[in-house]
Amino acid sequence: MGPVLTRTLAAVGAVLLGCAVGTTIGGALGAATTGATFGGALGAAALVAWDSARGRVLMDWLRGPQVGAAPREAGWWGEMAYRIERGLRLRDAGIEQEKQRLRDFLDAIEASPNGVLLLDGSDQIEWCNSTAADHFGLDRERDRRQPVTNLVRAPAFVTYMQRGQYDDHVVFTAPSGRGTLMVLVRRYGDGMKLVLSQDITERERAEAMRRDFVANVSHEIRTPLTVLAGFVETMTQLPLTEVERRRVLTVMAQQTDRMQALVGDLLTLAQLEGSPRPPSDRWLAVSDLMQRTQVDGLALSGGRHTLAVSGGADAEVAGSDTELISAVGNLVNNAVRYTPAGGRIDVIWRWRDDGGAELAVTDTGLGMAREHLPRLTERFYRVDGSRSRETGGTGLGLSIVKHVAQRHGGEIDITSELGKGSTFKLVLPAFRVRHRAEATLAPVLPA
Repeated sequence: MGPVLTRTLAAVGAVLLGCAVGTTIGGALGAATTGATFGGALGAAALVAWDSARGRVLMDWLRGPQVGAAPREAGWWGEMAYRIERGLRLRDAGIEQEKQRLRDFLDAIEASPNGVLLLDGSDQIEWCNSTAADHFGLDRERDRRQPVTNLVRAPAFVTYMQRGQYDDHVVFTAPSGRGTLMVLVRRYGDGMKLVLSQDITERERAEAMRRDFVANVSHEIRTPLTVLAGFVETMTQLPLTEVERRRVLTVMAQQTDRMQALVGDLLTLAQLEGSPRPPSDRWLAVSDLMQRTQVDGLALSGGRHTLAVSGGADAEVAGSDTELISAVGNLVNNAVRYTPAGGRIDVIWRWRDDGGAELAVTDTGLGMAREHLPRLTERFYRVDGSRSRETGGTGLGLSIVKHVAQRHGGEIDITSELGKGSTFKLVLPAFRVRHRAEATLAPVLPA
């Protein structure tokens, strides 16, 4: 039975019941017709009052927070309450689903490595992720609803926003002054803007280093080529004595060796940067490395220095023997070139408290002022350019050492004092070194 029919029958029943009661009471008083009329009206009024009370219960529930189930009544009001509650629950579920989607979307933007800033039609900040807040120096809560150009006052950015032409990006120094930002704006919605920011500090630095590298390589190669070209022209156009011819050929050979050394170091760097990391399960005896270092160092010194090698008899290192020999060889090479005759060079293997180890090359040479130390591993950086070229340096040795150290998970540590010598340490982490189960050290050649 439908709610309309039920409601109709209830109304008819209430009126008939009222009429019956009114007829009975009115008949006793000699006014049956009046009693029936009054009784019917009273029955209808009672039904309306009862119906209104049920409706009020539903209205009170609707006016409240709708916590819990709607009033459960039979008939018309019960079905209405059920359908209203169902509609509200579906609406709430839909709203919660959309809120979750928005949260997921904002979380995804938050995870972006780029800055994202949302502006309204008046260029006021609606929302930004933490990266954008860091880029622009914003407070995510305090700065909401603030005009962005009032907070980010870089002239290039303000001009870019005011011009309103966003076909290209704009580059400017970050408000913090610690880097360079590239910003791109895109329109969306009803006059709203999406501001994307990216920290390109490292990219700019890498590009500057690339330009400097090309310029330095060109300069380093051009100098010996100029010398060679001049001597070739001299030999072809001027009659030279045998002594002069030998002197010219000697200088030409020196310049050729210089170019070969430079090309060799450049190829070594390219190989280090382009190849996978050395294996961590290929163990090499440190004693072999130390012996090779001593032999090469003595040959390079030619007896002009005291060279002592110690430690490492009980140690093994995991990695590339070629790279490690190259790194230590460059350190010893530097020590020999910058230590005057009669000086001392020590190559020492030491265990560290953290389980790692270090291979230190200490000399009693010229030393360096402290301000030069942070830049020594830069390519072609020279403390004294003229002296470096006189001693045969390419300016790439320490850069090679740094790359080898990093590829083995370590670092290079440098200490020096002007006029008192220097110490270069190749520091290796614990997972790259271990004690040998049976230490067998090949005889070390005397210094």
